[in-house]
Amino acid sequence: MPVIDLNSDLGESFGAYTIGHDDQMLDIISSANVACGFHGGDPLVMHDTLVRAGKNGVGIGAHPGFNDLWGFGRRQIKMDVAEVEKMLIYQVGAIQGMARATGTEVTHYKIHGALGNMACVDADLAMAAARAVKAVAPELLFVVLPMSELEKAGEKMGLRMAREIFADRAYDDNAMLVPRGTPGAMIHDAEVAGPRILKFIEDGAIESLSGKRIPVRIDTVCVHGDSPAAVDIARNLRGQFEAAGLDIVPMHKTLA
Repeated sequence: MPVIDLNSDLGESFGAYTIGHDDQMLDIISSANVACGFHGGDPLVMHDTLVRAGKNGVGIGAHPGFNDLWGFGRRQIKMDVAEVEKMLIYQVGAIQGMARATGTEVTHYKIHGALGNMACVDADLAMAAARAVKAVAPELLFVVLPMSELEKAGEKMGLRMAREIFADRAYDDNAMLVPRGTPGAMIHDAEVAGPRILKFIEDGAIESLSGKRIPVRIDTVCVHGDSPAAVDIARNLRGQFEAAGLDIVPMHKTLA
């Protein structure tokens, strides 16, 4: 049976502030990208998210980003690439420690927000991201946007990769995400997102905002957990996948 992974960015609440719909999403998705305390998350949230993901059989990923709680990691910050590399190593170490304490296992690695978007088009940042995981956890799957600098860096470093597309985001003609705030960049309608993504998977290609068809490999589909429509989109996607005969399996089990 053909397989696909459905992932979401979770564990992004902080202190008294609740972000996202983690409880509901963990009943739908097959892999969770868990914040490591810099753009969101804290030790208690990280611990709770890992425990719940483990109980649900959901794959666990490190989701490091900029040290920017105020901006939720979605503001571009200029940093020396060597500092970025060390910042990412620090965050991966944090979630690995918490995973060991909770009896769970980290199996993939995905850069968050603005840092991820910047690294998709900046070769130096992309290499810093790849070197970071290679140095501390080379066994982790490196989640990358197809045709991005992150994918190229992963290939250069010999990392195993999972190519990801987004259910709630639009693409430009270079297969990169259309920036948030641009008209049409965000997809909030579950009835639109589900059929659209299923078509991408069946065709082995994404379609840009202008209508350009771009062939790519697709291993996993992301629904942003903090989106107001996240649960509806994820539930619709899962239903579409199951109706089409796709088996929804954590990425680390199908790409081992």
